[in-house]
Amino acid sequence: MKILVIGSGGREHAIIRKLSESKRISHLYCAPGNGGISKLATCVNIKATDIEAVVAFSKSEKIDMVFVAPDDPLALGMVDALEANGIKAFGPRKSAAVLEASKAFSKQLMKEYHIPTASYEIFENIDEAILYLDTQKMPVVIKADGLALGKGVIIAETHEEAVKACQEMMSEHKFGDSGKKIVIEEFMKGKEVTVLAFTDGKTVYPMISSQDHKRAYDNDEGLNTGGMGAFSPSRAYTDKINEICEREIFIPTIKAMEKMGRPFKGVIYFGLMLTDDGPKVVEYNARFGDPETQVILPLLKNDLVDIMEAIIEERLDEITLEWETGACACIVLASGGYPVSYEKGYEIKGIEHAEEMDDVIVFHAGTKEEHGIIVTNGGRVLGVTAKGKDLSSAIARAYQAVEKISFKDMHYRKDIGNK
Repeated sequence: MKILVIGSGGREHAIIRKLSESKRISHLYCAPGNGGISKLATCVNIKATDIEAVVAFSKSEKIDMVFVAPDDPLALGMVDALEANGIKAFGPRKSAAVLEASKAFSKQLMKEYHIPTASYEIFENIDEAILYLDTQKMPVVIKADGLALGKGVIIAETHEEAVKACQEMMSEHKFGDSGKKIVIEEFMKGKEVTVLAFTDGKTVYPMISSQDHKRAYDNDEGLNTGGMGAFSPSRAYTDKINEICEREIFIPTIKAMEKMGRPFKGVIYFGLMLTDDGPKVVEYNARFGDPETQVILPLLKNDLVDIMEAIIEERLDEITLEWETGACACIVLASGGYPVSYEKGYEIKGIEHAEEMDDVIVFHAGTKEEHGIIVTNGGRVLGVTAKGKDLSSAIARAYQAVEKISFKDMHYRKDIGNK
């Protein structure tokens, strides 16, 4: 069968690599792809959000299944458009992708269905938001309602920082229309954990847990990014906590979406805070996380195509997920200046030396190939990933591989896996 994957980052490279292991696939395509993905799939010069072009290409090339990986095309309704044209598509429809596309929607869903989360208020007027801040103790969390490339969340330590964040989102339109509406919520204390789950709208299968590091610099300092590294499994996520999450969060969320006439099929991302009062939802995503995917999929034993088909055909209960024992860690190599401003086009050296190491995979995020040379083409450039018998050995191996790679102004955190 022919499969097309939508997207161009490290997550998509991890998905492509997993799909490339399937004996059921005759040809892999990726739109638009990147320098690393081009080694495993035919890259097609179509933007990830160009629904018309994706539909046209899928028809002309007789694509059997499209994996819509990023948040933007899901929120725009790419799955709906493909299905309307008789093309199998993996991912939630627009009506379900709103779970990520609107923070306000997701908070209201949790409130209505008694799913544990931080207390919050929603604002569309900046004066009302600032008046509310006057009554709150710091720190608080301020979120743009819409999609903002993982950067629309500000943890404000002081009242001044909180007011500034509201002004940037609502008055200065830092995140465009995504910040017209904002959510202000209590700051939760605890260990933050990610659990991704496959679901066909009825059955929910959690994957192994992971943790990512959002802040740009060591010791969780600096601005929030799309993620500077991840590891799996989480040391803090026990079987007992998983039982609580399945009972109070995972299954109720999927049932709530079904009751609302928004059945969720695909991968759902549960961002969790393990607080003293039990696990609570930080956020939902409507797709695989990045960089969590880079540490989850290398440990999955199943053929991903089988899982995708079972979800599309609503028979996920026929599948049994199988996982490798051991652990996986990913260190993100970023461009100097990320997540604010950075230069592109620097030659990357040493990837092949890193990949010569046992159990090391280098996932390309922001790269492209120019005249046979791989160069930087984004903020997050590479995800250097390693497996090991336990977390300590996986993390150590990943950092050993990092030492073999270089490009101008390369930046990465030195403390991935320490939390």
